[in-house]
Amino acid sequence: MVKISFLLVLVCLPLTFAQAQDELLKLAGATDSAASETVTGTFKATRLVNGHSVETNGEGVLLFLISHRFGTLNSGAYEFFGLDQATIRLGLEYGLTDCLNVGIGRSSLEKTFDGFLKYKLLQQQTKQGMPVTLTLFTSTAVRSLKWPDEEESLDLEHRFTYTHQLLIARKFTERLSLQLSPTLVHRNLVPARQDENNVYALGGGGRFKITKHTSFNAEYYYLLSDQTREAFRNTLSLGFDIETGGHVFQLIFTNAQGMVEKFFVPQNTGYWSKGDIYFGFNISRTFDLKGDEEW
Repeated sequence: MVKISFLLVLVCLPLTFAQAQDELLKLAGATDSAASETVTGTFKATRLVNGHSVETNGEGVLLFLISHRFGTLNSGAYEFFGLDQATIRLGLEYGLTDCLNVGIGRSSLEKTFDGFLKYKLLQQQTKQGMPVTLTLFTSTAVRSLKWPDEEESLDLEHRFTYTHQLLIARKFTERLSLQLSPTLVHRNLVPARQDENNVYALGGGGRFKITKHTSFNAEYYYLLSDQTREAFRNTLSLGFDIETGGHVFQLIFTNAQGMVEKFFVPQNTGYWSKGDIYFGFNISRTFDLKGDEEW
């Protein structure tokens, strides 16, 4: 029943928001065309912590993202509390328009390649306008790590995982922004027959602005799929954002090692209570390819 309801939300929510936006815009236009203004800067970066935020790059803007996670803090002094181990992802994201972004990346974990499309369907407005920002996100992840010898006969399609999300956010004040992220992850291959190919989750998080250039972020993904929730853990991530010109530097503590949805949503095994905490960071740098200025 939860799955059916979830699918209905995925299908109907964008249509509902679009219809509501049209009605609100008509009303605003009939009364006062200058009554509403676009709300910007809901979040500082295109990532909330591990997951995507509603933010998109502007047209012609290229973002280079370096994501890094060390080992767990409970690995002990011999492993320098995780600093001797590392997982990394390199990514590029480009704004085809102000609302439509395309991205690619490569993670060292399972030698995974990923690509995504991200479209900002609705933008929050002030006063009589749209109350939230809505962004649609879809991605594909491909495992390129060699299969064990006994599984050499597996087909290429078994390497693929797909993710679909609705990212719904509202900037309540200059300091506080919150986001909900209904999520579906489909895995073409699962470890055992009883495991679920479709994993449903509800992400939630927010940002609290501390100073003009710093903020505290939090993010949590709750597994809605019963079987997956019994075997794996919900992901909790905390971050601290620092903006320096064209850079956004994010310090992160999380119980998930992977940095794409196929890892941190359906197959996370870390316990915060047991010290399975990965320290890491995201560094993003933007370049305006339409002009000489850097963002």
